[in-house]
Amino acid sequence: MATRSPAGHTSFLDPTVLARIDNLLLLARTVVDGFLQGIHRSPYLGVSMDFAEHRPYMPGDDIRRIDWRLFARTDRFYIKQFEAETNADVAFLFDMSASMGYGSGEVTKLDYGRFLTASLAYFSADQKDRVGLYAFDSDVVEHVRPSAAHLEKVLHAIARVQPRREGEWDRPLARVANTFRRRGIIVVVSDFYHDADELTSALGLFRAQGNDVVAFHILDPAEIDFPFVQAANFQDLETRELLPVVPEKYASVYRSEVRAHIDELGRGFIRHGVDYVLLNTAEPLDDALYAYLTFRQRTLRAPAGRPGAGR
Repeated sequence: MATRSPAGHTSFLDPTVLARIDNLLLLARTVVDGFLQGIHRSPYLGVSMDFAEHRPYMPGDDIRRIDWRLFARTDRFYIKQFEAETNADVAFLFDMSASMGYGSGEVTKLDYGRFLTASLAYFSADQKDRVGLYAFDSDVVEHVRPSAAHLEKVLHAIARVQPRREGEWDRPLARVANTFRRRGIIVVVSDFYHDADELTSALGLFRAQGNDVVAFHILDPAEIDFPFVQAANFQDLETRELLPVVPEKYASVYRSEVRAHIDELGRGFIRHGVDYVLLNTAEPLDDALYAYLTFRQRTLRAPAGRPGAGR
């Protein structure tokens, strides 16, 4: 699970504010630049004169010049005076199944996932990583192969996705396994409405093959807290089945089941060496960005495939 970000007060990362920005490139740039400025102002970032070839990161600096190897050693941002030496293939697996269309407020899970995926893709591309995309429901619907020149293609594909069909994991993950051949980074954005053991084992296979894997679990606050009080028909967004529910009778059991599923996912991902981050669509994006930042830091510390993720 991710620790609380030192930039956690940055309200401009509020998803309801971001929902008013139509341009995904502008949204991603706003999120990433604002997040890094917040990190810079935090007590987690200090100044060191130990490295004459570097200087501390300042707001407005090109984030592509941040030295990630030095950050991995010091937990501080420095601008390098030489060209970047590291990059990676980063594949974003974005769940666009019908259940992602749920939202009890202004922002749906798909909206939140869209904002997050776009921001992480922008962040990665600015670090000279090669970014690609697999948007899927029962199969891969949008595929952009990883490339240093494909950020705009990834963002356009993310903007097009709509939550229409029932989700399924076997076929999309088989497609990823057949096309993502070079060892790299796999970022999964989903509500993970599937059997926890099957999911964690499947994503664990990518980790066992030498990839670094991080799973962002997106849930609406109503799915976690179940605040409903009046009897009503609840509809499964994927099967369209209607189920009459008396909340007073089932609320406690529902909350226990959701908590058990979250815990099972967390334990399973940790067991398979996959980083796991639970996200609430009512919360700002900074926790997710900070989790990805620390995850990316660890990928530079150890060779791919070595245990160490999911802590």
